[in-house]
Amino acid sequence: MDDKRTQRGTGTHVPGTVERLVAAWLAEAERHDPAAAAEARAGWERGALPERAAQDLATWVTARITDTGFTEDEGPYVEGDVRITPADKDTVRDWLRARGHAV
Repeated sequence: MDDKRTQRGTGTHVPGTVERLVAAWLAEAERHDPAAAAEARAGWERGALPERAAQDLATWVTARITDTGFTEDEGPYVEGDVRITPADKDTVRDWLRARGHAV
């Protein structure tokens, strides 16, 4: 595994998924809790999210699933700034677990 994959991803995630969703999460966090977002961004840039930030990211990605795969008759459409699928959620949570976070 090369250094970039070790730092940012797992061997199984779609390239860019974690980075795309972390960027969206940080942008939203900055609007609601600038201090926590600054701490999370600093951890992200160092390559190690603080545990609190990792838990917040795991919760956020689960709550923000926008592409449920349901049709209009089967379930609700969840509006959001970015498209997040259940597989994206699993990718982020797997990525966090691979870094020792209990999510």
